Amino acid sequence: MPDSITPPGGTRRGVLFDVDGTLIDSSYIHTIAWWGAFRQYGHHVPMAAIHQLVGMGGARLVDNLLPPARDRDEDEDIMASHGALYASHWPSLRALDGAKELLGQCHAGGLAVALASSARERDMQVMRSVLDADAFIDAATSANDAKESKPAPDILEAALAAAGVDAAGAVYVGDAVWDMKAAGALGIPAIGVTCGGIQASQLREAGAVEVYDGPRHLLENLGSSAIGRLLALQPNP
Repeated sequence: MPDSITPPGGTRRGVLFDVDGTLIDSSYIHTIAWWGAFRQYGHHVPMAAIHQLVGMGGARLVDNLLPPARDRDEDEDIMASHGALYASHWPSLRALDGAKELLGQCHAGGLAVALASSARERDMQVMRSVLDADAFIDAATSANDAKESKPAPDILEAALAAAGVDAAGAVYVGDAVWDMKAAGALGIPAIGVTCGGIQASQLREAGAVEVYDGPRHLLENLGSSAIGRLLALQPNP
């Protein structure tokens, strides 16, 4: 476990990161997996509609995309099918440019680093392996750690608790509208990244305080970002 600096008399400061679409290039893989899962059960849902909801919890996504009068007994099967189809793409997963270095820079600056993801536990293990950045990560969550999925803030609350960070001393980085809304519910400044395929204007409208192209762009502008302001508050190592 990395040693992050705790300000004298205060709680730790830290950065929470979404993973899918933020650190791992997987948003469109999830879109294809959901599209295939829906088709297996006779539902023809446009990929564009699916993509707009990726990042929302699976049960919420299904409920938003399928007719209210559907056979809801199939919902769990559809979600299981999505999981199996997504798993078939595990070998194709890649970290986004600058992801590992961004986590490392936050860690080097004394901030706690937490992965705030509602991915399935096995998916999370695979993505952490792809990131190859465990030396910089203090805590990580999965779907097992939250009762309600994004845009509810449960998973962020779990990540804060796991990292020992107070919401007042945190920044969140995500690629989806639902990430911005979850952070806003806790009063956490949210940085948006467009590498998941959501437009900057949508992220700003949902509450993003800043928007970058992806991890590399954020890393190049770290000092002037909301994360940089947290770093400036840290005592010298």
